[in-house]
Amino acid sequence: MESMLNKLKSTVTKVTADVTSAVMGNPVTREFDVGKHIASGGNGLAWKIFNGTKKSTKQEVAVFVFDKKLIDKYQKYEKDQIIDSLKRGVQQLTRLRHPRLLTVQHPLEESRDCLAFCTEPVFASLANVLGSWDNLPSPLPPEIRDHKLFEVETKYGLLQVSEGLSFLHSSVKMIHANLNPENIILNKSGAWKIMGFDFCNPSLNPSEQETKYVCKEWDPNLPPLCLPNPQYLAPEYILSVSCDPASDMYSLGVVVHAVYNKGKAIFEVKKQDIYKSFSRQLDQLSQLNPNIMVNIPEDVREHVKMLLNVTPAVRPDADQMTKIPFFDDVGAVTLQYFDSLFQRDNLQKSQFFKGLPKVLPKLPKRVVVQRILPALTSEFVNPDMVPFVLPNVLLIAEECTKEEYTKLILPDLGPVFRQQEPVQASNMILLIFLQKMDLLLTKTPSDEIKNSVLPMVYRALEAPSIQIQELCLNIIPTFANLIDYPSMKNSLIPRIKNACLQTSSLAVRVNSLVCLGKILEYLDKWYVLDEILPFLQQIPSREPAVLMGILGIYKCTFTHKKLGVTKEQLAGKVLPHLIPLSIDNNLNLNQFTSFMSVIKDMLGKLESEHKTKLEQLHIMQEQQKSLDITNQLSLTTDQANKTNNQTDKVFNNMGNDFLTGTPEKQENGQVPKQQVKVSLTLEEKQKLAKEQEQVQKMKSQQPLTPNPMKSAPPVKQTKDLTATLVENMSSLNSLSSGNTKPRFPPVTNMPGSLGFQSPVDNMSANRNIQNGLNSNSGSHSTGFTMGIGNQNQNFFSGTSSLGMSKVAPMATPASVPNFNALSSPPGMLPHGQPNKPTAALSPLDQLFGPQKPKVSLNQMSQQTQSPWINQYVSPPTQQGSQIMSNPVTQTGMMAQTGFGTQSNPFFNPQSFSQPTNTMTSSSSASNDLKDLFG
Repeated sequence: MESMLNKLKSTVTKVTADVTSAVMGNPVTREFDVGKHIASGGNGLAWKIFNGTKKSTKQEVAVFVFDKKLIDKYQKYEKDQIIDSLKRGVQQLTRLRHPRLLTVQHPLEESRDCLAFCTEPVFASLANVLGSWDNLPSPLPPEIRDHKLFEVETKYGLLQVSEGLSFLHSSVKMIHANLNPENIILNKSGAWKIMGFDFCNPSLNPSEQETKYVCKEWDPNLPPLCLPNPQYLAPEYILSVSCDPASDMYSLGVVVHAVYNKGKAIFEVKKQDIYKSFSRQLDQLSQLNPNIMVNIPEDVREHVKMLLNVTPAVRPDADQMTKIPFFDDVGAVTLQYFDSLFQRDNLQKSQFFKGLPKVLPKLPKRVVVQRILPALTSEFVNPDMVPFVLPNVLLIAEECTKEEYTKLILPDLGPVFRQQEPVQASNMILLIFLQKMDLLLTKTPSDEIKNSVLPMVYRALEAPSIQIQELCLNIIPTFANLIDYPSMKNSLIPRIKNACLQTSSLAVRVNSLVCLGKILEYLDKWYVLDEILPFLQQIPSREPAVLMGILGIYKCTFTHKKLGVTKEQLAGKVLPHLIPLSIDNNLNLNQFTSFMSVIKDMLGKLESEHKTKLEQLHIMQEQQKSLDITNQLSLTTDQANKTNNQTDKVFNNMGNDFLTGTPEKQENGQVPKQQVKVSLTLEEKQKLAKEQEQVQKMKSQQPLTPNPMKSAPPVKQTKDLTATLVENMSSLNSLSSGNTKPRFPPVTNMPGSLGFQSPVDNMSANRNIQNGLNSNSGSHSTGFTMGIGNQNQNFFSGTSSLGMSKVAPMATPASVPNFNALSSPPGMLPHGQPNKPTAALSPLDQLFGPQKPKVSLNQMSQQTQSPWINQYVSPPTQQGSQIMSNPVTQTGMMAQTGFGTQSNPFFNPQSFSQPTNTMTSSSSASNDLKDLFG
């Protein structure tokens, strides 16, 4: 089976190739290009139909080709008869011109291999559509295989055939004599056209009222192509060898039956016994079976029976058939009107086009696209008719796919988009396009939108007609989502703003604001803030409708999630504009309430956002302060540690690095490769030399170690302090006169230290003590001194806070005492700090600085004290001790003037007793004390 199919396919391909080569030798190909094989038609479907175009004009045509190879089996004279019959039919068709007859574009051309001629574009023959597929290409074209005739097509097609027969019978006085589906051609628009005049029979006396026609006798010996199709012939052709126009009407009745019965004729006729078949057919026609008419519409059934009547006189003529109610269908009438449109004037056309939108929905889409649309677009050349035609074209476009619209409709709309004359028609066109703008933007390609559609919208916004501007502004929001953003931002919005500012119409201004408010959602936030909101402040009018339009745009911008207004915009631009507008005198109560509602919402948002911002800033500042304090504490600790480390390093390496010139080492113990050498001045060098000498003296000095001291005798407690004081004063007087030895132990004087010597008399002792104090002021001493105040307050008066505490006993060892040994273990400073050598610093300043501890009372308790000192010390006072102005006293003196509760640690406050003032002051005793203590 597969081999047979392949063989058949190869045979068909070979035949097609042969036909194409045969056509290429025909003179028709000089002016026309032959395309694809699409259909077949004519008597016996002998003509193959090809697509073609005219080379000069690119006009589309159909090329009919008869391949002579089809008749190779016949004898020479039979071939000649067939060729002559075919030529006769084409030549007769070429001479006849009528809308219901197939139009010939190029006459018949004969070549050695074929006959060919060109006609108007063709879809197929009626026989092909009804299922006769002889002489068709393989595979079968799907448009023919799937083609179904709609009722309106059938009705109007039969009406067209009837009109064609009416033209032949009434005007030409001719009988077709072979009317059948093979000779009815459907052109590309779907119109039914008559062809196949091979056996036409003209009248012998066309000028007379009663015409006579000559009928040839049936010759069964002729080839089939030289005889008409007997299934569609009237019985009188065969039985009485007569014919008239009624014979064609019988053929029309059989065609009607075939159309409604899938191409089947009423009777089957056997060509071998044609006379017997027609006799039987005649009997059946006399008593027609009702089953034969079942599929025929009831409206035309009786008329078909009349057409099939045996008596020719009973049959309706062609003109009568065109007027039967069956053809009064609105679709058929509409199609008929389009075919006669060129005969109508503009007024008739305009009235017809106005009512057409009501009819179009009732017609099948294919019929509308094939038959009505070409007729409508052909009217675009008439500018006055465009406003009436355009609504129907756009209505058809709604039912078309995007591809159909782009291919069939858009090319004809291009000139209409740009039409500006006459002005009235141009305005109407703008209004129509604006109403269908969503359709245009949906189905028109983007390039054509930018080039044709949007420029028309811009022109409408700038039109002088207020009505067009209003309509345009009302329609723009409906298709704003279909406009690309750059075109909207750069072209559409500026024109809307200009229309609002420049118009003198309140309606246009209000509609402009409403239009802007509706398309805000298609704009970005910053464009609205930078372009739309500042534009509102430029609007000069203060009509309530305009003010409410301004408020609407502000409200939409403020509440829209995509847009929004920043608090800076609210505070700086929006509210300063809205608040004055809200108190405009033209506003009523409801309008004022609307203004205040929006203003309050804006103020609430402004307050909320800014308050939130300030709260966040406050929290951040508090956190930053806390962080700064923490960092400062950490930095202070780090700096202190670093300073201590650096100080330790400086003092530890002072002798090696600075004094001896040894290079400083890094922490890892390595010496840096590069050292910066500093040039010292002479003064700096001298100072450095002195510091080195002092450091060497400190290194060579022996450590200070105190000698063992005898324990102090217990202090005698006296009940009468005044008596004891008088006794002691008497002892002092005796000492001053040289009668008694001094009670102070001998003191070994050290260089730079202050000690007590045995007094010879009062004055010499006083001067020695005073000179000793003066000689040590400002010097660096390693001895132990006793501070003596220079104030002259009365000792017994109690007015001085110093009192008797100006005198401090001194236990002086034979050698220089080691103060480090007194306060801490060897090698350690107070509080356990290591003893570090320091250069250019006084040992006393380093030891007795403000933060260094003094010598404790327990350490001093080992020294020998005079018992009279404890008796004459004044009690502790509330004031703090005053430090002598002498620098030595401030840095190196252990005994300070004045004793408070936390003053000199040399005395124990618990051992002091409060003296009584019951004794009588003695001037001699006071003088002696002044001479002794100053």
